[in-house]
Amino acid sequence: MKAVDAIAKKIVTLSQLQSLVASWRVRDSSIAFTNGCFDILHEGHIFSLSQAAKEADYLIVGVNSDRSIKELKGPDRPINHEHSRALLLASLAIVDAVVIFDESTPLNLILTILPDVLVKGGDYTIEQIVGAKEVIAAGGRVVVNPIIEGFSTTGIIQQIKSSFS
Repeated sequence: MKAVDAIAKKIVTLSQLQSLVASWRVRDSSIAFTNGCFDILHEGHIFSLSQAAKEADYLIVGVNSDRSIKELKGPDRPINHEHSRALLLASLAIVDAVVIFDESTPLNLILTILPDVLVKGGDYTIEQIVGAKEVIAAGGRVVVNPIIEGFSTTGIIQQIKSSFS
């Protein structure tokens, strides 16, 4: 199979993800999970995803659905629709699976897969990270990656808007 054929196969449903996770666990592989909107992919995202990928054998990325982003960020978001965002993430070599979730938080997803490592960006504390206590209680760990200053989707959107005003 060519690499380009593999990209779309990385975008999975929760049910498909459960099967993948089970097969990875049979091989004694470790699993990291991170999540976000990833509305406009930028250097900060790539850094965070790269750091997350270093934490385990496999990296799963949970992507907020369009509906949940509107709920979290307002009616003008997302800029890119969920399939587009998932496809961009799936095209990254460091990402092994992408799953879109419709809830405002990925708690159900985290509880379903119980990753070995839960990874979030440095703008969170462990106490604020959804699913952290459950992952820790199951014997996993939580990693908070530093953020790269100057890179944010909101900042990029503001910069684009100001260049047209």
